Amino acid sequence: MQCEAKFDFITRKHHCRRCGKCFCDRCCSQKVPLRRMCFVDPVRQCAECALVSLREAEFYDKQLKVLLSGATFLVTFGNSEKPETMVCRLSNNQRCLILDGHSHCEIEIAHISTVQILTEGFAPGGGSARAAGMCLQYTVPGSEGPAQLKLMAREDANTSKRPAATWLVAMHKATKLLYESRDQ
Repeated sequence: MQCEAKFDFITRKHHCRRCGKCFCDRCCSQKVPLRRMCFVDPVRQCAECALVSLREAEFYDKQLKVLLSGATFLVTFGNSEKPETMVCRLSNNQRCLILDGHSHCEIEIAHISTVQILTEGFAPGGGSARAAGMCLQYTVPGSEGPAQLKLMAREDANTSKRPAATWLVAMHKATKLLYESRDQ
C-alpha cells in the first residue's frame, strides 16, 4: 500500500487503475481517461499516475496523428555516406517505425535503445533551437551490436522542413512518455 491512512469500514481502500497501488479516497480521487489500457470512461487514479495519463491523453489527441501520417527525411543507415530520401511514419498498431523509399525498413519501437534529437540554430526572438533530425540506436534480432539510423529533415524547392520538424517534436514527446511510463 502507498497511502499512510488506516483503513477500516469507514475509510475504504481504493486502487489506482494505472499502477494498482492502494490509496485512501483523498489520495486516489482523480478520475482521468486511460486509453492505453482501453478504459472508455475516466477511471480512478492516484495523483502521480493522473499527471502521466493527462500527458498521454494530450499525446493521443495531438501528436499521434502526426506520427501516423509521417514525414519525409534524408535517412542514413549505419556508417553509410549516402542518405536516402524516405518517408518515416509510425505503424498503425504503434509498434514499429516504418521507413519507405527506394527500400523499405521496419524498426520495432521495443528494440530502440537510444533516441537523440539533433537541433539547429535558434528560433527568432531568442527561443530554443529547432529540431533538425534524429539519431536512433536499435537492435536488430540476430545481429551483434546495435544498429544506427540518422534522420535529417529534408528541404528543397518542393518541400518544407516544417512537417519533418513537427514529426520530430511529436517523436520526442512520444519517447519521453515511454520512458516516464517505464519508470512507474
